Amino acid sequence: MRRLTFALLCLPVVTPLVAAQDQARAPLQVTEWKVPWDKTRPRDPYLDAQGRVWFVGQEGNYVAYLDPSNGTFKRYAIESGTNPHNLVIDKAGRVWFSGNRNARIGWLDPATGKSTIYPMPDKAARDPHTMTFDRNGEMWFTAQFSNFVGHLDPRSGKVRLMKPPTNDARPYGIVIDPSGRPWFDEFGTNKIATIDPATFAIREYALPNDRARPRRIAVTSDGIIWYGDYMRGMLGRLDPKTGAIREFPLPAAAQSLPYAMA
Repeated sequence: MRRLTFALLCLPVVTPLVAAQDQARAPLQVTEWKVPWDKTRPRDPYLDAQGRVWFVGQEGNYVAYLDPSNGTFKRYAIESGTNPHNLVIDKAGRVWFSGNRNARIGWLDPATGKSTIYPMPDKAARDPHTMTFDRNGEMWFTAQFSNFVGHLDPRSGKVRLMKPPTNDARPYGIVIDPSGRPWFDEFGTNKIATIDPATFAIREYALPNDRARPRRIAVTSDGIIWYGDYMRGMLGRLDPKTGAIREFPLPAAAQSLPYAMA
């Protein structure tokens, strides 16, 4: 908890000594690389073991990477109509992407450029959204508008889908806590939920304000769940052990529109 609150809440508060030290440092430099494929909506960067930055082109139907050491890009075309939303890399170096408009999840072999595809077992789960891996190498993912949370076993290719108890919950961001339990936001309502990885049962936690709309989610090493309230401009903290929830207003209030954190 201390790490996250310091990073997000206490940066404006500095002592004169710290301020003087900051002024003596060289100014922060930001390097930008222009993605060479216009109007393709590049998103969801992910750093691999070689230092390359992978991303998807949601409107370009590709998976690509940037090599920051020399500024070069490499693009891999994927099936038309996939419109990938999210990208993650597993321990074997396989690059996984979510087919946000064609009801499937796939992985790309960077060595060959070939993709392996896993269709959803229910076509109603039309929009796989955000993915993450647990410590066993198994994938958990959300499907926002179709209102599913899913589990994919890469060893067998089996996909299992679960419906949250709330209609139109819009499952969005998803993370794994230190105990191996998945947590996800329900962006269509004021709830955060978790899944029992043994029984696949879903439990929801209602946030204290009906107007709250958590979008993406984070977890710290102490197991505390953090969320950004996109509608109200709040940083929120959920303690799974007690169910207690605390909220901290962001400086620009509702105009902050907090989307994600890390």
